[in-house]
Amino acid sequence: MWKYGVLIILPFAILLGGCQAAGDSPAGQVVSPTTTLPAIETSTPAVIKTDTSAAEDDHNHSQKVTSPQVAETPEDNPAVIPIPTETAGNSPTTLSSTPVAPVDLPDEWFISGVESYRQSYAISCESRSAVDWASFFDVSIYESTFQFGLARSDNPNKGYVGNVHDPWGQIPPYSYGVHAAPVADLLKEEYGLPARAVTGFTLEELKQEIASNQPVVVWVIGNMVAGTAVEYVDHEGDTALVAPYEHTVIVTGYDGQNIRYLNNSRFFQVPEEVFLRSWEVLGNMAVIYDDSLQGEY
Repeated sequence: MWKYGVLIILPFAILLGGCQAAGDSPAGQVVSPTTTLPAIETSTPAVIKTDTSAAEDDHNHSQKVTSPQVAETPEDNPAVIPIPTETAGNSPTTLSSTPVAPVDLPDEWFISGVESYRQSYAISCESRSAVDWASFFDVSIYESTFQFGLARSDNPNKGYVGNVHDPWGQIPPYSYGVHAAPVADLLKEEYGLPARAVTGFTLEELKQEIASNQPVVVWVIGNMVAGTAVEYVDHEGDTALVAPYEHTVIVTGYDGQNIRYLNNSRFFQVPEEVFLRSWEVLGNMAVIYDDSLQGEY
C-alpha cells in the first residue's frame, strides 16, 4: 500500500515549492522543482549568509542569497528535469507586451547581485518578489509596507484579492493574490521605478531583459508546474484569467536549454519547455524594467 501513498503525496510536494516553501535544499544549489539534485557548480557559486540586520522585522529570521557572477555558467551537462504532469489602482498599467526589435542574444547570461528572502506571509509571493526586484535597482522597500500598500479588489488585475494570511491555492472570490498590473503601478507610482506589467511576453523578449542585466518577475504555477486557468467575472462585470496556485518568481538567467530563477530565497533551474508550460497558464505575465517610462511618474 505504501506505493499508492507516494503517488498521492508527490503532486503536493511539487506544489509546495511555491508560495509557502521552496524546498529544503540549501541556497546556492540549482535544483529541479520536482527533484532535489546535487549542486550545479560554478566557479563562484551562489553565496548564502544570515541576515543580521534589525532594520526590518520582516527579515528577522530570514536568509539572503546572492546570485552567481554574470560570466559564470552552470556545468556543461545540467541535470535533465522531466516535464511535470498536471497535477490596482483605478488606472492599472496596461497589460500588453511592448514590441522589441530583434537583437543578437548571448547564448547564455546569468545576472549577479540579485538578492532574495523568503516571503513573510502565506500568500505574499508577489510582494516579496517585487521588493527583491526593487532592491536590485537600489530601491529598498519593506515587504509588509508593499503588501499593505497594494490596491484591494476582487479582481487580481485591479488589486490584491483576499487575506494575506489565508491558505495558498484558492481562486477569486476567495483569497488569491494579485497580478502584474497593480504590482507595477505601486512600484512606479510610489517608489519611482520604471516598472511595466506585460502579458504575451515571449521567451526571446524575456532573454533580452536578462541579457540587459534586468531581472524579471514572472507569474507561474507553483514551483514551475503545469496548471489550468479559468475566467473569473468580478463584481463590476470585468473578466480576469486566474489559476489555482498562482505564484511569482524572479528570472535571473538562461543558457541554451534552461531558465534559472529565484523562488523564496533559493535558486532553481528548469528546461525551457518546463518554464514555458507553467508561465503560459496566466498568459506569459511579467513585470519588467522599462527605461522608456523614466520621467512618466
